[in-house]
Formats: sequence, structure tokens, C-alpha cells
Amino acid sequence: MHKTRLWITMGCCLFALALFAWAQSTRKPGLWEITSNMTWQQSPLPPGVTLPAGMKSPFSGTTTTTQVCLTQAMIDKYGTAMPKSQNDCKIENIVLNANSMSAEMVCSGRMNGKGIMESSWSDRDHTKGKMHFTGAMQGGQNSMPVEWTVEFTSAYKGPDCGSVKPLPMPSN
Repeated sequence: MHKTRLWITMGCCLFALALFAWAQSTRKPGLWEITSNMTWQQSPLPPGVTLPAGMKSPFSGTTTTTQVCLTQAMIDKYGTAMPKSQNDCKIENIVLNANSMSAEMVCSGRMNGKGIMESSWSDRDHTKGKMHFTGAMQGGQNSMPVEWTVEFTSAYKGPDCGSVKPLPMPSN
């Protein structure tokens, strides 16, 4: 009888520990604020083009902060918020782990190429990640090589998205 109680107690403790670990790594649906920095390793700006004095290239490093509404469906499928869906891009080869995810964004059409994305989280309220894309962009009759990287961090703001509507799920 004493051994049975000991095994039951140990089993309950292990179950509680597993539940706690799962709760710590599960993303929360709701409003998230994402800060991203985009840098271009190779911009589609044709060589030799000079910009007017004082005008900054739209292809230089840009930091933006946006709010997104992360749904439970996105969490279940991707673990985190995904980039806004591009017309000719698909998300493929998704690998979702307890504390990270990785996937490929494959584009064909006006922009051709492949991006590798990775995201990780050490707690339920914060995410960091990176996406690197290499390909070509159609510009009139010419195809121009492009390469860019986006690094981001995100923080959970609360369960109510307010006026922020969830993004549509990316296509696979």
C-alpha cells in the first residue's frame, strides 16, 4: 500500500511538472507587438542609380513596430506570428518544436526565391527570430537579384486584440 501511494504521488508530481513545462512554452493568443529590423544585402535598386539629395533609400535598414493579433490556429500551426502573406509566396517545411519553429517561404511570380525563417521563445510572452531571403525581383523587362534579412522581437500585450484584426493564415 505504501509503495502504491509513493508511485501515485511521484506520477502526479511528474504530470504536474510536465504540465508546467508545457504551459511555459505555449504561446498565448492575443495582441503581440513586433519590432523588426530589415536590412538589404542586395537591393533591387539598379546599379548607378543616385537618389536626390536628402532622400534615404527605401532599401536601407528600416526598423518598424507593428501590432498583430495572434490566433490559436496560428499558434497551433506555426507557434508564432507569420509574415504577412505575399501573393505568390507559400510557407513550406514547417518544423514546430516546444520552444522554436523554422520554415521556408518560397515565392514564385514577380518575386522568385526562398526565405528561411526561424523563431524561438524562452517564455510565453517573448519571441525573437530571423528571416533571410534570397531571390530575384521582376522590374519591367529585367530581373534584379535581391537578398534581405529581417530580425525581430515580439512581446505579448494581452488577450484582447481590440481593433487589430488577425492576419489571414499564410498559404501552404
